[in-house]
Amino acid sequence: MLAINGVEAAYAESTVLNELDLSVADGQVVCVMGRNGVGKTTLLKVIMGLLVPRRGTLVFDGTDITRLPPYERARLGIGYAPQGREIFPSLTVLQNLVVGARRKRPTPESMDYVLSLFPALSRMLGKRGGDLSGGQQQQLAIARALISDPTLLLLDEPTEGIQPSIVHEIAAVLERIKREGRRSILLVEQYLEFARSICDRFYVMEKGGVVLEGDRNAFHVDRVSAFLSV
Repeated sequence: MLAINGVEAAYAESTVLNELDLSVADGQVVCVMGRNGVGKTTLLKVIMGLLVPRRGTLVFDGTDITRLPPYERARLGIGYAPQGREIFPSLTVLQNLVVGARRKRPTPESMDYVLSLFPALSRMLGKRGGDLSGGQQQQLAIARALISDPTLLLLDEPTEGIQPSIVHEIAAVLERIKREGRRSILLVEQYLEFARSICDRFYVMEKGGVVLEGDRNAFHVDRVSAFLSV
């Protein structure tokens, strides 16, 4: 599905990712963890094409996407819900979803699907995105990323600053997507119990590289948290 090999990325002269290797298999949920500033968000930006790496390669579903622009990656099947949600506050919920669908109107099937995942949004289609609560905005951000039916979903800290009830709903949605087996998820997450409960594989980052990785059985919260403590 996704293979990242020897990627180095930087902002100006400040190197953030250093020869990073990572992979996501078909149907897998992969969690990436680490302290603030280790390069997790930068990694997702590189995958989405918002930042071009200095070195290394990214191959998605057999296609080298290392130099492709973001819209081409979206067409190939990569969806992205960024940190901070970045919904359009002046657009309605429905208009946000239309933008995510990248067509004049979403197909009925895709609209029914995302609203079945987040039924609360069906009652808010006419509300402006900026009028939603933080948790509702996060649901909208994920729905907007899913409505184009991506085969790889990138999520940047979807539980950050969200009330526990919404965290539970998001966890249930991700579990459903995992059971459906139609798409892979690459998830940046700091909530370790949440990450352990859903991941098939995990990576812990430090100083722009991977310092710990393994499958779910190797995910020991105490060991992982040692890399996250200040």
